[in-house]
Amino acid sequence: MSTTYRILIMGASYGSLLGTKLALAGHSVKLVCLPAEAKLINEEGAIVRLPVKGRDGLVEVNSKKLPGQLSAGGTTAFNPADFDLVALAMQEPQYRSPGVRELLDAVAIARVPCMSIMNMPPLPYLARIPGINVAACRSCYTDPGVWDRFDPKLMTLCSPDPQAFRPPDDKVNVLQVRLPTNFKSARFDADAHTAILRRLEADIEASRFDAGEGRIELPVKLKVHDSVFVPLAKWSMLLAGNYRCVQRDGMIPIKDAVHRDIEASRAVYNWVVKLCVSLGAAENDLVPFEKYAGAAKSLASPSSAARALAAGARNIERTDRLVQAIAAQKGMRSDVVDRTVALVDGWLEANRSKVAAA
Repeated sequence: MSTTYRILIMGASYGSLLGTKLALAGHSVKLVCLPAEAKLINEEGAIVRLPVKGRDGLVEVNSKKLPGQLSAGGTTAFNPADFDLVALAMQEPQYRSPGVRELLDAVAIARVPCMSIMNMPPLPYLARIPGINVAACRSCYTDPGVWDRFDPKLMTLCSPDPQAFRPPDDKVNVLQVRLPTNFKSARFDADAHTAILRRLEADIEASRFDAGEGRIELPVKLKVHDSVFVPLAKWSMLLAGNYRCVQRDGMIPIKDAVHRDIEASRAVYNWVVKLCVSLGAAENDLVPFEKYAGAAKSLASPSSAARALAAGARNIERTDRLVQAIAAQKGMRSDVVDRTVALVDGWLEANRSKVAAA
């Protein structure tokens, strides 16, 4: 009989997508989330709707009907030492929140292997990349101190390439997948921890879902890579698309950010690729611009970062600023990236000023 792993996932948005895939593969998953989310997930299940190639409409997956177990609770509901793997699926600024911060600290102390699926790589992961001055990157994080107890050998990064959102008119336990691409994880430092990821990869690959008229294969897999650079492929996408949704006077959809000036998008995308190669990435670790530009045509909404800024957020993940800072260590700069960082800075300053004046 194959091993059933116990997996703790901090965050129930992208976390519910990964958690549902793991429960479909037969594993035991606990989600850490807000009380209203936990109550609904425990009563009605985590519900994920996703497009499946060759089928009309969306396939709905309810975690209550899967071979594995999925349940949810608050930040004090679980002991990290009871788990085989922890997945970090919140936005980077959330890790300094009361309760979340203490749970994250408990994860570090328990020395449980962690797989981050944040766009913003945790500082301990950057320490695994040769040639990066991690201390010089600390100012890019909302609260860099939350990462100080972690051993870099116990941290890996998984690129959250699938695009998903909470439909505004649905309950908070519903997640809809817009772009059903794969989670791409780097290996851990230790073979034993990497073996957990490879078993999860194989179990997700082998799993099938009963859609009512037979068992079908669902998209969104976990792909495990030996290179620490594979998850950094997301950086080019974020800098060419997601952060360029942010304009001086408002936000535009990702598809417009990419296709309104395709040559500017290609230039900044390839500049970030060049940065990753300068750090040690191979070309085949990364994603060609044409493939990304094709996928971006289906992304008809502004990015989550842009939507958060428009809604008044005082902190967001600053992968734009992180890429700028790492590039400066390599003697590289981009006018487009500099403008993007300045625009995001401007929105954050304005949002903070509004709160201060209230």
